[in-house]
Amino acid sequence: MINLPLLPILIPLLAGVILMFFPKRIKAQRTISIISTVATIAAAVVLIAEIRQNGIQTLNLGSWPAPFGIPLVSDMLSALLVLTTGIVTLAVIWYSIYYLEDEYERYFYYIAVQFLMVGLNGAFTTGDIFNMFVFFEVFLISSYLLIVLGGKKAQLRESVKYVLINVISSALFVSAVAYLYGVVGTLNMADISVKIAELNDPGIITVIAIFFLLVFGLKGAIFPLYFWLPGSYHAPPIPVLALFGALLTKVGVYAIMRTYTLFFYHDTGYTHMILGVLALLSIVIGSIGALAYRDVKMIIIYNIIIAVGVILYGVAVMTPDGLEGAVFYLLHDMIIKTALFLLVGIMMAIAGSSHLKSMGGMIKDYPLIGWTYFVATLSLAGIPPLSGFIGKLLIVRGGFGAGEMIGPLIILGSSLIVLYSAMKIFTNGFWGTPKEYTGAKAHLASRLWIPAAVLMVIAISYGVGAEAVRPFITQAVEPLIDPAIYIEAVLKE
Repeated sequence: MINLPLLPILIPLLAGVILMFFPKRIKAQRTISIISTVATIAAAVVLIAEIRQNGIQTLNLGSWPAPFGIPLVSDMLSALLVLTTGIVTLAVIWYSIYYLEDEYERYFYYIAVQFLMVGLNGAFTTGDIFNMFVFFEVFLISSYLLIVLGGKKAQLRESVKYVLINVISSALFVSAVAYLYGVVGTLNMADISVKIAELNDPGIITVIAIFFLLVFGLKGAIFPLYFWLPGSYHAPPIPVLALFGALLTKVGVYAIMRTYTLFFYHDTGYTHMILGVLALLSIVIGSIGALAYRDVKMIIIYNIIIAVGVILYGVAVMTPDGLEGAVFYLLHDMIIKTALFLLVGIMMAIAGSSHLKSMGGMIKDYPLIGWTYFVATLSLAGIPPLSGFIGKLLIVRGGFGAGEMIGPLIILGSSLIVLYSAMKIFTNGFWGTPKEYTGAKAHLASRLWIPAAVLMVIAISYGVGAEAVRPFITQAVEPLIDPAIYIEAVLKE
């Protein structure tokens, strides 16, 4: 069982390498991708069971003892994120089989998705800050391929911006890691925490903390570093958008969550105050964007920015309730955003357009899709007893517990805006006078609905079964509240 943390990285890596030998055989690509993703989910489930029973799992690659080796560290938080990544990816691959044209699939789509999983699972699992950068690069290279899939003019234009921004943020990431290494002399994340505590120089650590916030804020699209996201995410096909919207920004969020609870918790009055302010501004900007657009993709894209702000506010307040809510809401948002993007993708497939003026009356011919979208909207907005409610409730409670009033009120107000913006798609797209639809894939709507419906069943179960899930969430939050748990597990040798 010692190699368990490696499996969710190794399985998609091997699948990606195998797929490279026959990139044009679409059926084989689909089959191997599905098998690989199911195997990754199974490995994550076994890993979660092992962590639940025996605590944090660590693996030092190359058999070098900590802190000299390259550690993989699976605590409950990283394992739950790996599991959710697998579930989301499986749903998107299933959806892609029907949604994407052959010419999209032939251009290494499934290979890129497998390597995207390698980078994501590696970033969630690594216990080494430099290797977090390496895994960031792995999933970014895959995302560069996916964003230009199809080669449309808008994609090529946005891909230039996307690549440029990520090259700059990667350069900043390396600089931040070098700066940190120059101060503490180690790259092992647990050892960094120990060295920072021994250093007793809050000034320089605060500078580095803000530097890392800049890096991860650019990846996670927080205010004011979100500017690249709406255009870049609007350009690619819906399955790619679903992967990006559900997973890529969440790695930036996870990185902030991990570093700001493990390294940079010595001067929370300054660093976490800045994080909290930026999180609340992200919610405000996302809300304005979600209200302003009448393009179904853009409305949900701006809701990504709102969610990032809500989660990071929970991290910023640094109370047990706030952190527990942040973790709960992070997992909820990965599932629900995927479901919503897949559902609006079906609407686009029927209407042949992403603009609301081209839609109307779909509920008459597609009632299942309409009501599934309606429930997804309620969950996104945080209507009880759905999963969005529990996470937001804990974050708001955490905010009040930290003695804040403005933050919790902004989050509660944003829930109404989220509900209004997403319900705008429901009222304009599904109600009203039915239109003549000429979408090329309208006949596949029922098949495309199934993976979205499966995600909604998971999301509903996650909310209704919160009592059963909560012990796992609590275990995930423990190392965030008390970094000594993480440090002891990694440096126990």
